[in-house]
Amino acid sequence: MAPEKRSSDEAAQEMISQMADAGQENAWDRFEAQLPQCGFGKLGVCCRICAMGPCRISPFGEGPKAGVCGADAETIAARNLVRMIAGGAAAHSDHGRDVAHTFKMAAENDTCDYMIKDELKLREVAARYGISVEGRNTKEIAADLSDVMLSEFGKPDGTLISAAAYPPPARQKVWEEFGVTPRSIDREIVEIMHRTHMGVGADYKNIVKQGIRASLADGWGGSLIATEISDILFGSPWPIRFGVNLGVLDAKQVNIIVHGHEPALSDIIVAVSQEPELVKMAEDKGATGINLSGICCTANEILMRHGIPVAGNFLQQELAIMTGVVEVMLVDVQCIMPALGSLSSCFHTKVITTSPKCKIEGAEHIEFHEDRAMETAREIVTLAIDNFANRKGKGAIPKATERGIAGFTSENIFHHLGGRFRASYRPLNDNIINGRIRGAAGVVGCNNPKQVHDYGHLAMIKELIKNDILVVSTGCSAIAAGKAGLMRPDAAAKYCGPGLCEVCETVGIPPVLHVGSCVDNSRILTILSNVVAEGGLGEDISELPVAGAAPEWMSEKAVSIGMYFVASGVFTIIAEPLPVLGAENLTRYLTEGIEKDLGGKWAFEKDPAKAAHMMIEHIESKRDALGINKAAERKLYDMEDRRALAVE
Repeated sequence: MAPEKRSSDEAAQEMISQMADAGQENAWDRFEAQLPQCGFGKLGVCCRICAMGPCRISPFGEGPKAGVCGADAETIAARNLVRMIAGGAAAHSDHGRDVAHTFKMAAENDTCDYMIKDELKLREVAARYGISVEGRNTKEIAADLSDVMLSEFGKPDGTLISAAAYPPPARQKVWEEFGVTPRSIDREIVEIMHRTHMGVGADYKNIVKQGIRASLADGWGGSLIATEISDILFGSPWPIRFGVNLGVLDAKQVNIIVHGHEPALSDIIVAVSQEPELVKMAEDKGATGINLSGICCTANEILMRHGIPVAGNFLQQELAIMTGVVEVMLVDVQCIMPALGSLSSCFHTKVITTSPKCKIEGAEHIEFHEDRAMETAREIVTLAIDNFANRKGKGAIPKATERGIAGFTSENIFHHLGGRFRASYRPLNDNIINGRIRGAAGVVGCNNPKQVHDYGHLAMIKELIKNDILVVSTGCSAIAAGKAGLMRPDAAAKYCGPGLCEVCETVGIPPVLHVGSCVDNSRILTILSNVVAEGGLGEDISELPVAGAAPEWMSEKAVSIGMYFVASGVFTIIAEPLPVLGAENLTRYLTEGIEKDLGGKWAFEKDPAKAAHMMIEHIESKRDALGINKAAERKLYDMEDRRALAVE
């Protein structure tokens, strides 16, 4: 298959051709080798949860209608779906737990390599969790907050504090009435595994209900904890310029790529890579310096806080090694292809795993422990420097690179919209009400070789901003937008409709706001809560003119993310359907009936332009319901009217 039919990214196309010429396989080759994929599995009607199977249900009119135990297509597909949610919620929430442990260590240990970098946010978050901050020092507050946050994972009774501290009251009421208010994070995940064990749950709606509850424990619990602590511990992001795509690699420097999702080690690597002693060591080996870049969400973490360039997103991890100039690819957890181990053996690149949860055949393992973070980081950077001399040939770095601005958060957006001294969401709400901005969309998620790399993200985003929809983005989708130049402020004039263009140029922001990594989808939730709190656009998230999408999703994390957005009241559309189409009633419930219960629903559409217009249609229907699509009569104030205006 021609490279342009695999990726819309020029740098990726160049490296795909290089791999073909070198006889090296990549994710696209392995995808084609799997075709045709199992139709029963794609429809969600294959059950493997006990040894009487695997059982499969035929949705085509012939064949068995139930598994050996009697489970039908609805039960089997529902079990499969919520187990995906359990996997995704576990991954993101375990990320939150690890960061929370690092935070606790920083609070209790004066010799720790980590320190609290955002004391203001510490106090704000602590107050949300009911912790006293008046007259107390930073360490005391941090110690209490770390204990409370860690208890959210396994407390024996009650509900999540964060699920009451952040969402609008109307949304909390919806969850309470439907019976899905999340309790403790681990409990919801464990209960999924219990309910879907052989011989337990068989009612598909009741099974899905627990999936909803676990997803909320992820989005408004584990992921939110990860985001809040990362800001406190590593520093809250602020808009920052960045470079992106494989062209950020430098043939004259020692190249280290950090890849994965957890920021604890990568944040330390940033500091260590700039130490004069190590830079001189690199120069003594013949390099001009040390060049650090990232892939996937570890990239987004250090980009947001330090401006470290991004080498690429998920489907570019093999392509980065193919350049031949990467000394070390340092990986932690999630979205790491096992193929990296065997591929690196063909080059001088060392793939180094650092988490006890992730070991890969063919990779070296240097286990990371927070209590010796600087020591481990120096060991890894030194190894990369020593490996510089082992390069084979000149390497082949694509020239493609782009610039953009990242680092937007639910907090600093206040300042961009309302100014430094009168920070407010009011300008955003007002511009949605007056129609300059028709609404907002979260375009997030992964890459998937089933779609042309990045095309789904870019085609959807361009269609949305052309129709005056402001886009916020995270994860690999954000990296795709950055590579295409959509995170430059001047992109507004090129791609946006007149209303959104006017707002972007006035405020000085790009039309696509980079708000972080996958766990930082929690930032989108808090932004929506802030918009509701500002007033004028309804009392609940479900009333807002907003929508969400994951055009190239592939991981279980994406299913959990999608479900917690649906459960928060957001219309959410994905390209590759959830594996439920073999269960008609379940499919109908997820795409129609769930809206009556929670205010949001799922939709499936592979064409990104069509999907964008489905989102636009939904946004316009919400505007109609709010009554803001009616032309407002111009009000001319006389002196009496002006006297009546209250100044708050």
